[in-house]
Amino acid sequence: MAQVALFAALMAVLGLIPKIDLPMGVPITAQSLGVMLAGVLLGPKRGFQAMALFLLAVAAGLPLLSGGRGGIGVFMAPSAGYLIGYAPAALIAGAIMRAVPQRSPGVIAVGAFVAALVGGLLALHLFGVLGLMLLAHLSLKQAVIATLAFVPGDLIKCVLCALVTHTVARGLPDWQFGGRRA
Repeated sequence: MAQVALFAALMAVLGLIPKIDLPMGVPITAQSLGVMLAGVLLGPKRGFQAMALFLLAVAAGLPLLSGGRGGIGVFMAPSAGYLIGYAPAALIAGAIMRAVPQRSPGVIAVGAFVAALVGGLLALHLFGVLGLMLLAHLSLKQAVIATLAFVPGDLIKCVLCALVTHTVARGLPDWQFGGRRA
């Protein structure tokens, strides 16, 4: 339970980093890195729970999103698809990380990059595209083109996730990545 609360708090801290507003109504934030880390380090179940707890706090009105946003209204904005995708993206990243062999910190780091790429980038952007189509009334093509603005930064976040995971693997060799049982 403590790890779930800790990663929900990490998401809040990442929300303190200023956002970069884009014309489509979806800002660039550091919080997708928190989604990646939650899935990779906590696993599918606890990563999902951490993101659900964070989103519950946001829905309750706490200004935890980048730019001090919060409240139920953020789930009606063009960025709502990305927000709703936080929990499933962490779940997917955690499930992939659980399948990674834990032979060495290098192997774990490569697995973390792949898990962050599939869960924290592809799955999260799938939800984002759906949100843009529904709430911003963009066509599929327009929504996909709009979400491409995030890909370079999110690739950097995937690398950061792998580096953090490599550091944890070296410093805490008994850590159970992907929420594995010992």
